[in-house]
Amino acid sequence: MLLVLLAGGGAFYWGLLPKLKRHEQAVLDTKELARVRVRTAFPVPAPAGAPLSLSGELKPSSEASILARVSGYVHRWTAEMGDHVQAGQVLAELDTPELLRETARAEAQLALAEAACRLAETTATRWKELLSARTASAQEADEKHADFELKTAAVGAARAEVQRLQQIGKFATITAPFAGVITARKLDIGQLVEAGGSRELFRLAEITRLRVFVRVPQGYARSVKAGQTAELSLPELHGKTFKAVVVRTAGSIDPASRTLLTELEVDNSSGVLLAGSYAQVLLPGAQAEAPLTISANALIYRSEGAQLGLVAEGGVVHLVKVALGRDFGSSVEIVDGVAASSRVILNPPDSLAEGVQVEVVE
Repeated sequence: MLLVLLAGGGAFYWGLLPKLKRHEQAVLDTKELARVRVRTAFPVPAPAGAPLSLSGELKPSSEASILARVSGYVHRWTAEMGDHVQAGQVLAELDTPELLRETARAEAQLALAEAACRLAETTATRWKELLSARTASAQEADEKHADFELKTAAVGAARAEVQRLQQIGKFATITAPFAGVITARKLDIGQLVEAGGSRELFRLAEITRLRVFVRVPQGYARSVKAGQTAELSLPELHGKTFKAVVVRTAGSIDPASRTLLTELEVDNSSGVLLAGSYAQVLLPGAQAEAPLTISANALIYRSEGAQLGLVAEGGVVHLVKVALGRDFGSSVEIVDGVAASSRVILNPPDSLAEGVQVEVVE
């Protein structure tokens, strides 16, 4: 009996046990081979493009058309086109005979009103005394006092009219409202000018600082801020650049052109730059919002469209649909669908599916 048991144990040890070990090893090998190993990468921003270059127009920091405030004939002018003038400097003088006559008439009306007022004051005073002596009625005394107040108001109105005409008469001397250069003169000796007309006599511009207006495309609008510096160049001044500064933006996109109106300022104390010139503005700090890119071999094309396999926490695969942008050959832009922190599977196998467990190989 003992021999039989020994023989059976030997057969189990030398026969069945090795088979069990081989089967266990085969199961482990199968699981090892069935495990999906993948390489991953993170999306990166697209390469920055060239600095933004835009065309603009130089304009004076201040510009005004000087018109006539009073009608008259040009007596003389003292400033010519191209002259630099100071604030308050006399540019021209007008002869205003009609205004002078109106002023003289208003002064005479004032004198008449003052005389009538003095008489009314004397009369009101006497009637007040008669009322105290009970030789006049209160009604008559009140009428004389009211007449005096009426004459006083008439004096005030006449005096205001004289002051108005005298103030208008000062406009017969045309002066510069600010310091600058005369860019146009459109009057001659003896010429009749009308008050309130649209005929321009002078055009004055302040050109020591110039404004530059450019239209920034919508894709670059968010990167343009006040205080940014830019480089200004003119086609006729080869190789010479000027520093400009962004001073303000419109704050909204123009729906017609989808651009942001931006104003820059450039120093022109040297007088080299001419207002009205065409200029090229280079904005190094303005960059379009760069989309993310990923290697082209990470894309999965199925009936759902372009997809990427992302490795979530715990090694679980999650398939996401993405919107593609520009194709750079070895890489492609991802407009929507992933973030910079997404771990994307490279060279995904055809059998890759949602929820599959994978092992990331560094």
